[in-house]
Amino acid sequence: MERKIPCLCENTFKIKVPEEINLDSAPDYLDEILTGSFFNFTCPNCGKKHKPEFPLSVLWPSKKLCLEVLPELDRGVFYRRKKKTAPKKPYILETIIGYPEMADRLSVIRDNYEPIAVEAIKYYLHLKAEEQYPEEKTEIWYYRTCGSDGTGEQSFLEFHIHGIKANEVAVMKVPFSLYEKTLGDCKKHPKNEIYSSLRVKNYLSVKNSMLNEIK
Repeated sequence: MERKIPCLCENTFKIKVPEEINLDSAPDYLDEILTGSFFNFTCPNCGKKHKPEFPLSVLWPSKKLCLEVLPELDRGVFYRRKKKTAPKKPYILETIIGYPEMADRLSVIRDNYEPIAVEAIKYYLHLKAEEQYPEEKTEIWYYRTCGSDGTGEQSFLEFHIHGIKANEVAVMKVPFSLYEKTLGDCKKHPKNEIYSSLRVKNYLSVKNSMLNEIK
């Protein structure tokens, strides 16, 4: 699909972007999303780099997953939306808002974790961040799984916390045992207020538990 990107130099240039991508048939897209190079464009007039967000459907057939990815600017529109998007059978449909959240969720799925447990852990990390830095607005993203020696063994889930200090990222390593405990509690008490607050329709995100802050 052809899109137009306006630049601060008053030039508008056209790009072609897909409306749907398949991570099984085109695995390079996954690498681009996780490295931040996905949908990066340069103004041909002044050389300024742009990272626009457009509505996107992400299919991952081997995971039976379909992500309806919405731009961050459409967050309010989503909460006011009355109808759910119809799923593409046989896929499980999940809504994602913003490309950083898309990269986060795909990393979680890639590493075979349950998103509900990961979002619940983010919730607890947010509470701790608010206690220690009440004046700061933080963003918490899942990054990877690693062992105590930095390997890929499942000893820790590594999260990156943005917003505590300018131009710095805090790293938090959560023991894999805590993930297992959280997942078990999610399954045992799915209607617990903490877990139910993480989902709005088919959108699962810790940001749902902070609606008063983000609306």
